[in-house]
Amino acid sequence: MRNPFIVFTAAGAALTAACTPEPEPPATPAAPQGEVITAERGGFIPEGIEYDQANGRFLLGSIAEGTIFEIERDGSVVPFVRDADLKSSIGIEADEPRDRLLVANSDAVVFGGGGTGQAKLGVYNSTTGERLAMVDLAAVIGTPSAPSYFANDVTVDGDGNAYLTDTFQGVIYRVGTDYQASVLHRFTNLPEGSQLNGIVHHDGGYLLVVAGQNTYKVPVANPAGTTQVNVAEPVAGQDGIVWAADGRLVATSNDATTPQLVAFTSSDDWVSAQRAGAAPLRGQATTAAAVGDEVWAVHPHFGDAEPPTIEQGVFD
Repeated sequence: MRNPFIVFTAAGAALTAACTPEPEPPATPAAPQGEVITAERGGFIPEGIEYDQANGRFLLGSIAEGTIFEIERDGSVVPFVRDADLKSSIGIEADEPRDRLLVANSDAVVFGGGGTGQAKLGVYNSTTGERLAMVDLAAVIGTPSAPSYFANDVTVDGDGNAYLTDTFQGVIYRVGTDYQASVLHRFTNLPEGSQLNGIVHHDGGYLLVVAGQNTYKVPVANPAGTTQVNVAEPVAGQDGIVWAADGRLVATSNDATTPQLVAFTSSDDWVSAQRAGAAPLRGQATTAAAVGDEVWAVHPHFGDAEPPTIEQGVFD
């Protein structure tokens, strides 16, 4: 999760001769073109979105209420998972082969200095909403010198193991199908001001995780071999990441000045990556979900009580 921010830049130049041609103005960014679904009410602030392919529905988390909501195409907001232990549901992931919904369970009050927060994994039946497990991730760290936790995003591999990022601790947790947690990898040299955020699993046996404009490749069997992906034209403010149906990695940029989805491809197993398209958005977004061949982003409305929206990205 990121707080809204605005950065202004300015540049100037002087002509040195009358015959010097004036520079061409920068190209105007394309206008958003995709469909938009507007929730019937606001205030619940969904940072995470998932599309449950098995049941054909959008699911949204809630920073403010914790509840997992189903959002209909007409904007209806229908509670799906109600659990008193869900404080702030952030990243959510549908594990369709096992009929599970995985939820990164945090407590957003930590951002205002209200306690240490939490890092937990909630696991629910995707059909009934029944709770299957609540795993305390922070317990595997012990007592760090800075005891603040925030489970941010979650992904799952083909065997059902879950992996979650902790924004404050700079770690990736691993949770097996027996619901036992461990620390897979701790980042100790992230650039100042960047924090772990979105995460996806690749069938090649590694994770891709973003922190600011940087992307990292984490081999599950050898996390000590973690490397930074050499990304041409990195995008600022990367939040959630998701695999598109065509194999592109799509990052949601929460930069309030240039909200967009940016797609990346790699020809060398994610040693490096290149931009492969962008989709401008109508406002600050945090995460996205793949819906068949489409990618939809959620606009949480952090700073007001306006109804959140889900927007289809149209790539250039």
